[in-house]
Amino acid sequence: MSIFLIFLAWRLFDFFIAFLTPRFIPYLGFFPYGEIFKEYGLPSFISSFANFDGAQYLTLVREGYNTYTQAYFPLYFLLVKAVALLFPTPNAVRAHNDMLSAVLVSNVFFFFGLLLFKKYIAMLIGGANKWTIFFLLLFPTSFFFGAVYTEGLFFFLCIGSLYFLKKKNYWLAALFAALSSATRLMGIFLFIPFLFHFVDLKLIKNFKLKIKNLVILSPFIGFGIYCLYLWKTVGDPFFFFHVQPVFGANRSTNLILLPQVYFRYLKIFFTANWNFQYFVSLVEFFIFSFVFFIVILNLFQDLFKNKKMPKQVRHDRVGLGLFSLINILLPTLTGTFSSIPRYSLMSISFFLFLGELNNKYLKVFIALLFFILHVVLLGFFIQGYFVG
Repeated sequence: MSIFLIFLAWRLFDFFIAFLTPRFIPYLGFFPYGEIFKEYGLPSFISSFANFDGAQYLTLVREGYNTYTQAYFPLYFLLVKAVALLFPTPNAVRAHNDMLSAVLVSNVFFFFGLLLFKKYIAMLIGGANKWTIFFLLLFPTSFFFGAVYTEGLFFFLCIGSLYFLKKKNYWLAALFAALSSATRLMGIFLFIPFLFHFVDLKLIKNFKLKIKNLVILSPFIGFGIYCLYLWKTVGDPFFFFHVQPVFGANRSTNLILLPQVYFRYLKIFFTANWNFQYFVSLVEFFIFSFVFFIVILNLFQDLFKNKKMPKQVRHDRVGLGLFSLINILLPTLTGTFSSIPRYSLMSISFFLFLGELNNKYLKVFIALLFFILHVVLLGFFIQGYFVG
C-alpha cells in the first residue's frame, strides 16, 4: 500500500470519528477564542481540529503577537497566514480563510513528512518497515498531525533534516533544522543527531571544518532569531518560557525533576476524585511511562547490543535515540505530564523500536490498544475536552 493511500485512510478515518463524536459525547469546549470558528464557514468535523491551541494559532494569524502569546513560536502561524492569501472569502469578517489554510498546511506537510519518514527508516534499518508508520498513525494522539497545531509541520522539518543529513545533503539538512527551531523549541536539540552523525573521524577529516560546524549549529539559527526578536520587542529573549504558567496546565518555570513529577501524579491517583481529569492524568502517566521505557530500552540496545550495525548507522541511531529521550523528558521539567501524549509523537526512536519487534502478536496487541485510545481521545478532543 502506498504512503498516499495510508495517509488518506488515516485522514478520512479521523474525519469520520470527528463527524460521529457529537452524537455520543456532550460538548464541553471551555477554551478561549472558540467562537471565531463560525467565521470560517467550515463544517464542525473539520473546524474542531482547531480546538484549544489551534484557536490560539488562528488568533495569531489574525492579530500577530500580543500579551503572552509569544509562548507560541512563529513559523507555523506565519506560514498559515501566507498560504491563506490563496483562499479569499466573501465573508465580511474575514478576508481570507485562515482555518482552511491551517488545515492544509498541517496535512500537506505531514504527508510529505511521511514520504521522507519512509525513506529515512529504510536508510536506518536497510529496508522498508510499514509497521513503524502504522504505529505512528495509530498512536493515541496522532490526530494532532492533521490538526491546527505545529505537529505536522514540525514532523516534516525534523524528519527532513535527519533524512538530508543521512543523504549527506548538508545544506538542506541545515535549512530544515533551522526552520524546525523556529517552529518548536525542541528543534534546537537536532544538534544532537547532527553531532553524532559527524562522530566518524574520517568523515570529519574529509569534510570542511567550517561547513561541519555550521551544520551542527544550524538547529540554533531559527531559535536564535526568535530570541533576538523577543529581546527587541519585550526585553526578554526567553519570554516564551517565562509566560508558560499563564496558560495553565500547572506548569512551573522552576525546573522540576522527574521523580517529583511521578510523586505528584501518584498523589493525584490516591487523593483526587474520579472524573475526566483523573482519566486524562492516567493517560498522561501511562503514555509517558511506556514511551520513556521504550526509548531508554532502544537507546541501550543501540549503545551496547547492536554492535553489528554499520558504524555510521549506529551513530545516527544513537543520536536519534538521545533526541527522542530529550523530547519526552523536556516537557516534564515544568513539573507535569500534561501534553505528553502529544509531545510523545516526536520521540521517533519509540516508533522505530516498536516497528522492529519480532513478535507479531505483540505488535498487533499494541496497535489495537493504540487504535482504541486514538478513537477515544480524538472523540473527546473534538468535543472540547483537553487530552494533550
